[in-house]
Amino acid sequence: MPRSSATPARKLRILVIGAHPDDDEIKAGGSAALWAAAGHTVRFVTATNGGTGHHAIGGVELVRRRLAEAKAAAAVIGIESQVMEFTNGELEPTLYYRKQFIKIIREFNPDLILTHRPNDYHPDHRYTSQLVQDSSYVITVPNNLPTTPALRKMPVIAYLSDNFTKPIPFQPDVVVGIDSVIEKKLDMLHCHVSQFYEWIPWNQQKEDQVPKGNRERRAWLRGQRMQADESCAKKYRAKLLELYGRKAGAKFRYAEAFEICEYGSPLPKERIPELFPFFG
Repeated sequence: MPRSSATPARKLRILVIGAHPDDDEIKAGGSAALWAAAGHTVRFVTATNGGTGHHAIGGVELVRRRLAEAKAAAAVIGIESQVMEFTNGELEPTLYYRKQFIKIIREFNPDLILTHRPNDYHPDHRYTSQLVQDSSYVITVPNNLPTTPALRKMPVIAYLSDNFTKPIPFQPDVVVGIDSVIEKKLDMLHCHVSQFYEWIPWNQQKEDQVPKGNRERRAWLRGQRMQADESCAKKYRAKLLELYGRKAGAKFRYAEAFEICEYGSPLPKERIPELFPFFG
């Protein structure tokens, strides 16, 4: 999808903070492509370096490989990529880690932060979410990390979608149709070779299903990964109809969904198009 030549009336700053390289692409890659194409600034931050996410390689070799994959995926849609140096599985919601999150958020000065919900199967996902929440008020307090200027305005914070139901299921406030950028999203996921064609199939005991050729792999990946975005559009069709109107909302095959977190600035329904300018 070509970048829009029009300059947006207000240039947004969107910060997506996921736990691992590929989390941001999976949950918000389509929306990021839409923001980027409209001229907004998007940065994908990964809280851990991916260094344990493989069955055959690890250490420096894997970290460098996953860093390159994250960079290549971001380049597909022309956004920024930042991978923190913390090791997979070792992230903790401590003061030390919180300070790193505060610094990253302040330096980027986002209008909107997207991150995991605090209830999730993976501790890195849970603690990434908790660290964003724990940082949310402190980013506006000047005497916390005084060498990094505090924000004068609290950003809106929203959760990435998931299917976990306890103690409470995901409840979307915003659902974005991504049909126009679905190929770009697939291109981004395709960059994460170590994950989608090696580690995840091996972990799921279906490595023998992965094709050898590049084109065949991408087609296989579509079948593996696009079902989630298709399911999202079906599951939250009513919200698509509400936001886009009945005619446009009924046409979307693929979608991504987000739930507003109460720890950030509030986002009343009438102001949703300010941060998600997709519903014209």
